[in-house]
This record gives sequence, structure tokens and C-alpha cells, in this order.
Amino acid sequence: MTLEDKKIKVELDETKENLDASNAQEMSYEDKLKIVNAISSPMAPKKLTKKIYKCIKKASKHKGYVRNGLKDVQKHLRKGETGLVVFAGDVYPVEIMCHLPIVCEDKGIPYCYTPSRQDIGAALGVKRGSLMVLIKPHADYQELFDELKDIMEHMTSPL
Repeated sequence: MTLEDKKIKVELDETKENLDASNAQEMSYEDKLKIVNAISSPMAPKKLTKKIYKCIKKASKHKGYVRNGLKDVQKHLRKGETGLVVFAGDVYPVEIMCHLPIVCEDKGIPYCYTPSRQDIGAALGVKRGSLMVLIKPHADYQELFDELKDIMEHMTSPL
């Protein structure tokens, strides 16, 4: 490991320590991109990220149309539920969720990453961050859902 690698690792560790709910709200989109993990691809651009959070907010108002968290999303994906999957990019260690994009590709479910798990949690209306969400279609936000689905399908590049 070179000296530069060590410096980058130390900076990354310090940045991770500074992540809490209040700090995540104050950080800009570009600052959040600096702390995402290596497998966070495809990453949603800033405008798409805002639309995703808006869709999560609308879907969370309807019971059963948002699956939240690693275990719940994983369970429902394996049972055959479909929709859109949104992963948080700042998950460490990445090994806890690195298999799920492949599961989504196998089942033909569009997915993308957003920079912050705290923002996903805030969109859900909870104080805690969320690693991922599965959004199912509903008539109240069908137009936004279809738009996001179309964009995510074109972003995702299979392995």
C-alpha cells in the first residue's frame, strides 16, 4: 500500500466518522459523492436523486408499497416482487449488500444508487438511514414511477 493510498484511506475513515443525520443534511450532493463505496454504479445524477426521493415520499404514504431495509427488500425480491430498487452508496462494509444488484439484474428489476442512506431514510419519514428501498407501482404516483423506471432501465448496464 503506497503512501497516497494510506492518505486516501485515512481521509475516507475520517469522513465516515463525520457522517450523522445532521451532517448529512448539510452536505452537498458533490460532497456526498466523495464518500460512496466502489461498487456504487450506476449513480443517480442530482436531479434524478431528487425525483427518486420524491417518489419514495409518495410511496411511503401508502401501506405496503415501499419495502425498506436490507432484510425486507431481500426477502421480497426473492419472493418475486417487482418495482424499483434504490441502494444507498455510502454503505460500509459493502459486503452486506453487494450481491443484491446481481439479484436485481437476474430478475429484470431496474436499480440505481443514491449518495446517502440518511437521505433515503428522511424520504421515508424516519430518522434512521436506510440501506435500500423497493418501490412498488401505485396509481397516485404512476407517472413519476414510470419516468424513473424508464431512466433507470437505460442507466443500468448488466455485468
